[in-house]
Amino acid sequence: MGESYKDSSLKIFSLNGNLPLAEKIAKLFGTELGKSKVKQFSDGEIAINIEESVRGDHIYIIQSTNEPVNDHYLELLIMIDAMKRASAKTINVVLPYYAYARQDRTANPHEPITAKLIANMLVEAGASRVLTLDLHAVQVQGFFDIPVDNLFTIPLFAHYYRQKGMTGDDYVVVSPKNSGVQRTRSLAEYLDTAIAIVDQDEAQEGYVIGDVVGKKCILVDDILNTGATLAKAAQLLKEAGATEIYACASHALLSPPAKQILDDSLIESICVTDSCWTEDARHPEKLQYISCAELMGEAVKRIHENTPMSPLFRLESKDYQ
Repeated sequence: MGESYKDSSLKIFSLNGNLPLAEKIAKLFGTELGKSKVKQFSDGEIAINIEESVRGDHIYIIQSTNEPVNDHYLELLIMIDAMKRASAKTINVVLPYYAYARQDRTANPHEPITAKLIANMLVEAGASRVLTLDLHAVQVQGFFDIPVDNLFTIPLFAHYYRQKGMTGDDYVVVSPKNSGVQRTRSLAEYLDTAIAIVDQDEAQEGYVIGDVVGKKCILVDDILNTGATLAKAAQLLKEAGATEIYACASHALLSPPAKQILDDSLIESICVTDSCWTEDARHPEKLQYISCAELMGEAVKRIHENTPMSPLFRLESKDYQ
């Protein structure tokens, strides 16, 4: 456990979404998680009890909204309300994974914008601020009427691949679909590589835009759900002449049958953060975890101390040496 944090008014609580990550963040502050109890009645109702005083304190609630998504969101809303009624001074929501962020616009007539609805509910419940990681669409920040800090995982992946020497002309960073080009370009700048794009959709087989012949490719995406997109992209890259294929993704949801799809895929290894918690039985053998705890813990510290967040957006220098 790290050295105890100097300000006892900062308290960190966790719900059931990602307890291991919350414990890592609390450890960075040299403290234990706040005392609370979350239970479900036989009919599915959620009950929460805060078992210590939070009057006048600055509260940080850590809750990742991975499966079961709706239960985890309701836990969060109830916890925010409980903190507000217990006279917490500020209620800061730490969302390592913001579910429903993919529903950020009306793609077809009469569709809801659920990402906005979630934002409205968090604000109405009493959240003072939101800290999140790699939103699927950065414009979701604008759905809130409170401050939102959106951290990025690309510097974490850049550090991981640089440590392995996976840089330079032998490598190409690849977007597995045409909507992820900005993320791909950002990682490529860190690794001093070219980029390529796999243009694929359900209506066609797909094809590769860019030169990958004889190259080692690194696929980069934000959400790893069933793994079908990455697996298909890897196949298309191999057919286009790539020699080795790696992948990284910010949020590992690993919805079945992700383990089978990824274990059977042409991908050598897959690097993900621990923003989402899933059972070990759902983890592909090729999976490698890197932790976002230090990044998010430092962000919590900077929010509490009112110091700039901008250094956290450039953890790795983009000047390749």
